[in-house]
Amino acid sequence: MSSTPRRVILNVNVLDVGIAPGAWTFDDVHARSFVDLDHYVNVARIAERGTLDAFFLADSPGFWESPSIKPSRALEPTVILAAVAAATEHIGLIGTASTTFNDPYDLAERFLSLDHVSGGRTAWNVVTTYSPSVAANFGLDRIPDRDDRYRRAEEFVSLVDALWAGAGTGRPVSHHGEFFDVEGQLRVPPSVQGRPPLIQAGGSPAGRDLAGRTAHGVFSAELTLDAARRHYRHVKEVARAAGRNPDDVKILPGLITVVGSTEQEAIERHEALRAHVPVRFGWERLGLTLGMSLDELDLDRPLPSYLLDGPPDPINYAGSLGFRESVVGLARERDLTVAQLLRELNGGGGHRAVIGTPEQIADTIEHWFETAAADGFNLMPDALPSGLGDFVDHVVPILRRRGLFRDEYTESTLRDRFGASAPALESVP
Repeated sequence: MSSTPRRVILNVNVLDVGIAPGAWTFDDVHARSFVDLDHYVNVARIAERGTLDAFFLADSPGFWESPSIKPSRALEPTVILAAVAAATEHIGLIGTASTTFNDPYDLAERFLSLDHVSGGRTAWNVVTTYSPSVAANFGLDRIPDRDDRYRRAEEFVSLVDALWAGAGTGRPVSHHGEFFDVEGQLRVPPSVQGRPPLIQAGGSPAGRDLAGRTAHGVFSAELTLDAARRHYRHVKEVARAAGRNPDDVKILPGLITVVGSTEQEAIERHEALRAHVPVRFGWERLGLTLGMSLDELDLDRPLPSYLLDGPPDPINYAGSLGFRESVVGLARERDLTVAQLLRELNGGGGHRAVIGTPEQIADTIEHWFETAAADGFNLMPDALPSGLGDFVDHVVPILRRRGLFRDEYTESTLRDRFGASAPALESVP
C-alpha cells in the first residue's frame, strides 16, 4: 500500500457536456460534442493539467434521459477511454459497465485489455442498472428484481476477479454458479497493476455491502453531511468485517460544482444554465427518484409522511435506493416543499451542489474530507469543458496550498493512486 500522506481523491465524472441539462447551450460546446472524441480528449487533458486522479465515464445501455432535452450518453465508455489513454500520460480511466447486461468473460478481457493500453490506469465501475427503459433493448419485459440483480452482480464480480487472477496464474477458471457457467482463460496477461481496481456505484443496502466487500472506490450520492458520514462509516465497517483494510475502500460522493469569481457570478452562471431546462424535466426526474408521479403531490407542501418516514414498496419500486434516500433525507432535514425540493435539486438529481467561489468549493471539499464524510469526490462540473477548467485553474491551487492535493503525479498506476492493496495472484477463486 502507498505510504504517502492521506490526501483528497478527485475524479471528474464526464457526463457528456456537463451535469447541467442546459450545458449544451454554452458557447464552448457544439451540438455533436457528446459523440466527438476530441471533446473527451480535451476534457481529459484539462483534468490531467490539474493532476486529477481519474477521468470517470458513467454509462447506461439505453436512453437515460430524453434526447429532446439534452444530449444523451452515446459512445461506449471503453472506446472513449482508449482514445483518452492514447492522448494522456497519467490520468486514470474509469469506465462503467453493467453486470445485468454484460458477459463476465467479455468484460474481463475488455477492461484488462484497456488496462494494458493505458499502462495500468484503468478501473471498472460496477453497476447493476435499474432503468426500466433498458430492459426492452435486451429482449426483457422488465428489469430483473433488485435481489436478483445483486446476486448476479456478486457472482459476476467474483467471476471477473477469478478470470483476472487466472491471467496471473496461467490456470483456467472453472465456474458453475446460479447465473454463469464458464470454463475458460483470458488471452490477455496481467497488467502492470495486476488487475484493474473496482469502483461501485450502488447506494442500496445490498450495493453498500457489495462495495464494502469488493470495491476500491465507492461513488455515492449524498446531499447532507450527516448522511454522508453514516454511509462512510457503514461501508468501512463492512470492509473491516470482510477482513479488508477499511482504508482500501475510498468513499467518493458526487459533487456538482459551479465556479464563479464571486458568489453572485456563480449564481448567475447557474441560473443561465437553469433557464434552458423545461420544468417538466425536473418534475419527471424527481418522480422517477421517488418512484411515483408528482401529479399526486401538492407542490406547496412537504413530501407526505409515507414518503418521508417509510421505505419504498420493494415490489413496485425499481429506482435507485441511494438516490431516493439522499433526496428524501434532504427534504426531511430541511422541511422542504416539493417545489423547493425541485429547485434545490436542479432537475431531480441526488448529488450535492456547491455554487460559489473557489474558496467556498474548497471549504466544502476540505470539511467533508476532514470530518470522515468522504475520501474525495467525483466532480460533476456544470458544463464541460469550461466548468472543469475553472475548477482546475482556481480550486485546485487552493487545495494544494492547504496541503490537501498533489502538485504532481507520483504513482504510476491507478491502484497505487487510490492507495489500494495489491491483489493476490497465487490462486484462482
